Amino acid sequence: MENSFDINNLVRENVKTMKPYSSARDEFKDFDVAQMIFLDANENPYQNGVNRYPDPQQSSVKAVLAKQRNLNTNQVLLGNGSDEVLDLLFRAFCEPKVDNVITLPPTYGMYGVLAIINAVENREVLLSTDFQPEVDAILDAVDGNTKMIFLCSPNNPTGNSFSDESVVTLLQNFKGLLVIDEAYIDFSKKQSWLNELDEYPNLIITQTLSKAYGLAGIRLGICYASAAIIAVLNKIKPPYNVNELTQQRALERLAEKEKIQLEIDSIVIQRDDLLKVLNEVSFVSKIYPTEANFVLIKVDDATKRYNELIAKGIVIRNRTTQPLCENTLRLTIGTVDENKLLMEALQLI
Repeated sequence: MENSFDINNLVRENVKTMKPYSSARDEFKDFDVAQMIFLDANENPYQNGVNRYPDPQQSSVKAVLAKQRNLNTNQVLLGNGSDEVLDLLFRAFCEPKVDNVITLPPTYGMYGVLAIINAVENREVLLSTDFQPEVDAILDAVDGNTKMIFLCSPNNPTGNSFSDESVVTLLQNFKGLLVIDEAYIDFSKKQSWLNELDEYPNLIITQTLSKAYGLAGIRLGICYASAAIIAVLNKIKPPYNVNELTQQRALERLAEKEKIQLEIDSIVIQRDDLLKVLNEVSFVSKIYPTEANFVLIKVDDATKRYNELIAKGIVIRNRTTQPLCENTLRLTIGTVDENKLLMEALQLI
C-alpha cells in the first residue's frame, strides 16, 4: 500500500497551489533570541508575559509530545482543541460540494457538523448493534470522492473500542484517509494506533489534553500523522492558533506524568465501582462495555431518569436521540465523592 498511496492525490487543488501566510515569527529563526530586539511584529514592547506573539509552531510542546510518543516533531500538529484539527482536515482534503466523508453513528457529533460547515457530504454508516464498524457496508459506501473515514475509538457515546481487525481492513482497503479519534485512549487497555503510523501512510490519529490530562479549559488538540500530511495541515493552519498561555500550561502538565497516571487509575477504579452498583439498579436494563471515562447505560425511560437525577443536582447526558441509543444515559466518572453521590442517587430514584 505504501507504494500506491500518494497524499498529493487527496489534497485540494487550491491548497496545493497556495502560498501560506508567513508570520513575523516564522520568518525569524535560528538566532539567539535573548540578544535580539523585536521590532518586527507591531507588538506592545512592554513585557507582561504575553505581550509577544506565541511560537506559531509550538516547538517546545511538540518536542515533549514527540519524545513521549516516540515520534518526530514533523509528525505532530497542534490545534485549538481537536475540533480545529478536524476542521483543518476537511479544509485541506475535501472539496466543497464535491467530496464526501464517512462517519459511523452513534459517534462524536462534530464530525457531521464540520461536514455541513465545509459543504461536504456526510455518508453515515451505522455501527452494528454491538457498536462495531460494519466494514463491508463502509467500503460499499466509498466512491472516488470519499476522502476520509472517521473512527472514534474508544467511541463516544458508547465507550467501546473498535476491533483491530476492522481497523486494519479499512486501512488496507481504503485509499483515502482513515482518521482515528483517540480522545479516550488513556482510559483503555488497548494500545494506541500511533505505533502503526509508519506502516500506514493514510492513517491519521487525533488526541487531546482535554480528557485524561484534565486540560479541557486550555483547548489543545493533537494530530499525529505522516510528515507529508502534517506539512499540508501546517500550510493552512492559522499562524498563531495555539496561544502562549495554553502552550505554557500544556508543558507544565505534560511534565506531571506520575500525577496524571494516578488520576487515570483513580477514574478507572471509580468506573469499576460504578459498574458494580449499576448491576443492582432495577431500571437499568443494559450496561454497555466501556474503555473510556464514562459509561453508557440503557434504562426504562431515559428522560424520566435524567430529570430525576437533575432534581438531585446531578447532571448527566441523555443520549436517547442518537441512533441505536434509545433510552440511554451517559454517565461521566467524577471524583470519589461525586461518584458516591451518583451511586446513592441511582439507588434511591
